[in-house]
Amino acid sequence: MSKGTSGNYWNAPALPSVFKHALLSRYIPKFGGMTGSRSRGEVVYLDGYAGEGRYENGQSGSADKVLRIAADHQAKGLVHWTCFFAEKSPPSFSHLEALVAEYRSSGVDARAFNGDVLGLMDQVLTTAAGRPLFLFLDPCGLGLPFETLANVLARQRKETWPPTEVLLNFSMMAVRRIGGNSQSDKGNERTNERLDEVCGGRWWRDYFAEGYSSDSDDKVAAEYSERLGTATGMHTVSVPVARAPGQKAVYNLVFGTRSNHGLWVFGDAHSRARDTWWEGLELNEEADSDALFPVASLQRPNPAKVHEKAVPVIAQNIAALLQKGQPIRLVDHTSAVFGEFYGQVPEKVVRDAIKHLRAAGGTPSDGRGSPIHNLQVLPPVRP
Repeated sequence: MSKGTSGNYWNAPALPSVFKHALLSRYIPKFGGMTGSRSRGEVVYLDGYAGEGRYENGQSGSADKVLRIAADHQAKGLVHWTCFFAEKSPPSFSHLEALVAEYRSSGVDARAFNGDVLGLMDQVLTTAAGRPLFLFLDPCGLGLPFETLANVLARQRKETWPPTEVLLNFSMMAVRRIGGNSQSDKGNERTNERLDEVCGGRWWRDYFAEGYSSDSDDKVAAEYSERLGTATGMHTVSVPVARAPGQKAVYNLVFGTRSNHGLWVFGDAHSRARDTWWEGLELNEEADSDALFPVASLQRPNPAKVHEKAVPVIAQNIAALLQKGQPIRLVDHTSAVFGEFYGQVPEKVVRDAIKHLRAAGGTPSDGRGSPIHNLQVLPPVRP
């Protein structure tokens, strides 16, 4: 069992894990498809805090889900994955090792390491030379020091090709706990210094200079993501993950990529994973309550209404991009196209936005064609 997990953590996945695993399941196959075709079909994956890999009730943890993807891709002759899994806890590692052995016996190149992820990093980087690399860093608590992570992403893996992407857990619970105590007599300076290491400096303390406020942790998470992007030359987005609607995030998932295509696909995967999270919340409430209308059903945003609201906004965003009078390729402007709806709606909404803009005379393009991200949108024809 990983440090920071309760004794029943591996009984069954909690809702934050449901979202995280849905996101991985949707994005990792896309990463393999986007990058494998240009790398002789070879891709490297590292899970730096793998845990047991599978829950006691038989449901898949992150390691099992990725190994399933690797096995499927290999069986179809699509991508050859080399998968590394690190886990420090001996009891958790014994389960992980058995899981990895299952897939290795069927031909998947999977390797389990009992120890800190830093002890495995050199081997991973050597194996990934000339190959795409995806890093999944999901500790229970504080993760890698900022300088260590930046060294890997900005120096050892600084190239646009072969690509490197990262998805990491930034613990909001730890930020609230440490930040809330940082100015008190009971505060532990060594713990504060540990957060200094993770954040890459003492800057986070400024947000708690006058004690904890309701958005101090959110500001720290936003600045951490921005600093990581600046230090590594990556597009970074930070996604809050909570146990229930209206609650503070348990952690933020910070995604980093140098690819506009990767940024586009991640946003689509996030919107779909969020739907899975809502469905899991509704199922949990139905199992635990006799209420005729579960709270989750009442609180969940209606996907159709969100879609309807997003279409004119995204159409306006595209119109703004066309003001220079030049055609645009959607994927080259992912953040500007989606704006406030990035990660909130699937990519198909953009097709409807183009049709909406066409109806208003804003473009002769009709939104047809596939894939959506590669569509070229033309400026309006001037008389």
